[in-house]
Amino acid sequence: MLRFPFSAVLGQDELRLALILNAIHPAVGGVLVRGEKGTAKSTMVRALAAVLPEVEVADDCRFSCDPAAPDPHCPDGPHAADGGVRPARLVELPVGASEDRLTGALDLERALGRGEAAFQPGLLAAAHRGVLYVDEVNLLPDHLVDVLLDAAAMGEAHVERDGVSVRHAARFLLVGTMNPEEGELRPQLLDRFGLTVDVAASREPKQRAEVVRRRLAFEADPNAFCAHWAATDDEVGARIAAARAALGAVVLPDAELERIARICAAFEVDGMRADLVTARAAIALAAWRGRTEVTAEEVRDAARLALPHRRRRNPFDAPGLDEQQLDDASADPEGEDPDGDGPDGGDDGPGGGDSGPSGNGNKGDSGNDPHPSHSDSPSDGDSGPTEAGPEAPSAPPPTQQQGAQQQGKGSGEKSARSPNCASRA
Repeated sequence: MLRFPFSAVLGQDELRLALILNAIHPAVGGVLVRGEKGTAKSTMVRALAAVLPEVEVADDCRFSCDPAAPDPHCPDGPHAADGGVRPARLVELPVGASEDRLTGALDLERALGRGEAAFQPGLLAAAHRGVLYVDEVNLLPDHLVDVLLDAAAMGEAHVERDGVSVRHAARFLLVGTMNPEEGELRPQLLDRFGLTVDVAASREPKQRAEVVRRRLAFEADPNAFCAHWAATDDEVGARIAAARAALGAVVLPDAELERIARICAAFEVDGMRADLVTARAAIALAAWRGRTEVTAEEVRDAARLALPHRRRRNPFDAPGLDEQQLDDASADPEGEDPDGDGPDGGDDGPGGGDSGPSGNGNKGDSGNDPHPSHSDSPSDGDSGPTEAGPEAPSAPPPTQQQGAQQQGKGSGEKSARSPNCASRA
């Protein structure tokens, strides 16, 4: 069955980016997608598996172990060094699924037929090294959500039941979608999702028309439509694979780590999970953009995905982040040189004298300062150096004639004020 291409979904750029970051770095912790019905939430998630790189699996392994690095606890181990290649799986967890179906249970066929206590893998094992998708996650029973999020956080599943004790790897990209009109998740469960995205349908008529046009074209001829977008999806998949390979070489400087801490503290998030998720997402985003070092731009973009569901807000507050508060929290502290070159040498303080434009004039081009306080235009140059370059020499001392004229003028002004003083007396 052909699925709507990942790259053909129009709009929803934040959702696309959040899914890609988790595909690059599954330790980010998954994505929770919230939005009204009919906003391509499920379409985008189901299309993700097609752009994920293929995985190499050991032969006859029900738990999808990598032959190069097999799971030492795999119930089907030990494995041979060779294996086969298959596409990444998309496993869907129905709302009515049982805990046995999720985690696995005793294999009744082997237990009754052969008298053996064997383990039958569940959906967690099937989703290993792939995508586990939960539609309407807010309607899933809380105990199943707990099991699901525990496995996603630890990267393994541990089953103890019916005389069976099994531990196996369960590393997957967890994606949950929900409509807030049908109820919210408990805050404890909400915090366990790494990133969150609020989606809404476009109100732009031309974009809405293009969405309908693409959907109708897909329904009319799915093969031709998918072939048209195949090259774009292949390019996305290649970039994901390259970012995965470069992930370990990306550096998170101390200055950007402190920026993450300032942002999380400014939004009063509970615990340290927000800091960890933001750091991992920023590293993945830098790898996606082909950078070897995290910058302020990656930190800001990662925070916009990692903090909205963790910040403290009143019941009637709008979702998302206050952009001005994010700007203030991500700005470099006053008196601190983000380049590490030390102070400018001026004693005028913030906004004073020659240290104005020269301190931030080039920062806007590099993206390290989200909202530079000084413009690059010459019209703001009263506080900075002029085009003349060096400082102008001081004026020469007045001549004797000019001094006499100034002294006479001063005495005239003094005598003109004397009658007023006398009259007051």
